[in-house]
Amino acid sequence: MDDLAGKYPVAIKQHLVWGDMDAFQHINNTVYFRYFEDARITYFEKIKVIEYMQAHQIGPILASTSCNFRAPLAYPGTIQVAAMVKNIEKKSFVMQYKVYSEELSKIAAEGEGLIVYYDYRKGKSCEIPKQILSNLQRLESGNFTDNTVT
Repeated sequence: MDDLAGKYPVAIKQHLVWGDMDAFQHINNTVYFRYFEDARITYFEKIKVIEYMQAHQIGPILASTSCNFRAPLAYPGTIQVAAMVKNIEKKSFVMQYKVYSEELSKIAAEGEGLIVYYDYRKGKSCEIPKQILSNLQRLESGNFTDNTVT
C-alpha cells in the first residue's frame, strides 16, 4: 500500500459512496474534483487560511483545475486523497493532488489546481499574506505543528 500520509503534508482517508457512481458503474468523473476540494480545504484548515479569510476578507480562489484519471473507482472502496503545494509565486501557487485506491493498490487519479490569492473586498488578486505563506512553507517543509502557527 502506498502511504500518501508519509509523502504529502495532507492526506485524508475517505470511503467511496454508492450514490457517486454513474451509469457506467464507476465513480463519476465530477466527483474527483470534490475529492480534490476535500484535501484542499483540509490543507487550508491546517495553515489557518479559513481563519485569516474570515478576519481579513483575503483568501484563496481556485483559478483552474485539472484531473488525469488513471483507474476507475467503484463502491465499496476506500481512498486516500493527498495534497501538496508546488510553484509558489507572489500571488498564487499550484496545488497537486493524488487519489490512491486502497482496493486497487494504485493511484486512481492525479490532478492540480491553480490557487490565486484574492482580496474579496477589493475584488482583485493580491499577494499571499506573509502569515499564510509562512504557514504554508512550514507545512511543506515538515516543520509545522498546530502550535507553531502564527
